[in-house]
Amino acid sequence: MSSETDAAYMARALQVARNALYTADPNPAVGCVLVKHGRIIAEGWTQPPGQAHAEIHALRQTELAAGATAYVTLEPCSHHGRTGPCCDALIAAGVTRVVAAIEDPNPLVSGQGLRKLKAAGVDIDTGVMAAEAAALNRGFLKRMTQGLPWITGKLAASLDGRTALASGESRWITSEAARADVHRHRAASSAVLTGVGTVLQDDPRLDARVDFPAAQPIKVVLDSQLRTPPNAKLLENGGQVWLLTCSADFEKIRELKAYGFKIHTIESIDGKPDLNAACRFLAGLGVNNLWVEAGAELNGAFLRSGLVDEWLIYMAPCILGDRGRGMFQLPELNTMHDKIVLSLIDCQPLGPDLKLIYTQQPNNR
Repeated sequence: MSSETDAAYMARALQVARNALYTADPNPAVGCVLVKHGRIIAEGWTQPPGQAHAEIHALRQTELAAGATAYVTLEPCSHHGRTGPCCDALIAAGVTRVVAAIEDPNPLVSGQGLRKLKAAGVDIDTGVMAAEAAALNRGFLKRMTQGLPWITGKLAASLDGRTALASGESRWITSEAARADVHRHRAASSAVLTGVGTVLQDDPRLDARVDFPAAQPIKVVLDSQLRTPPNAKLLENGGQVWLLTCSADFEKIRELKAYGFKIHTIESIDGKPDLNAACRFLAGLGVNNLWVEAGAELNGAFLRSGLVDEWLIYMAPCILGDRGRGMFQLPELNTMHDKIVLSLIDCQPLGPDLKLIYTQQPNNR
């Protein structure tokens, strides 16, 4: 089959995979398209955790899979988890060719699925639209290869770089369109992280309020001394709320657990949670995409750490004045050589606002 035809069917598989972006976590969002005699006979995508993977979902839509080609955006799994191996299902169904965009870096798979298919006589091709497939599951791939989630820092600011008035009032700097975009990003994230200072100041809910099916992200608070109020709005929608702490106050831990918080003790630096340790801890618990909504102090710490993969800044056409709160709290810089440089990779209008996406230059990481 021509490379153009393979690319067209893989593009469809990638489109199908997007159906799982808000519900598959912590699994990757995978799409599968079954093609026979030049036409699509079935499509499938990753179902919620514990349910069918994309290949199984597609196979359940047809009884004509014998002799078909399966286009999958990620290598079919070969191990027994909460579901059976997808490569075994493809072999049993009589699929004669598998085109996989990329190999699965999960050590439990890592090429074994493709080798098992090949040993069963199935023709294998890989690398079709690999870059697009990798971008679709960048958080899962980073977690599997680096032991860290994909980390996005979000800020909403005025044209003069202020995130709130001196009093802390910040509702609303940006427009409804920008706020709706934030909710979509939250819905696509495994977890939303903030600091206890933001919880005490703003009492946010940090849930994803969207008009489509989506799993609620885990809400994570860096709270070194367990100052989160037991009646915080974080608990209102019944989603998981994790407090990452350095405290050994067992009475306080017991009290907060009784209200529904999950408490995790992590390594500290100068009495505060170690950001690298915290992010690796979250990755170890299956967090692929970490969305950070925090105040200037924590934003500054993340900026200095170099852990953030991209910064999303929603810039509103308003001025809040020099007494307003800034975006990043940083030590005083003595020379321009010490400045932290970001690279603009995208700029999108959202109503009256601008959505700016930056990455941090390597020498600042």
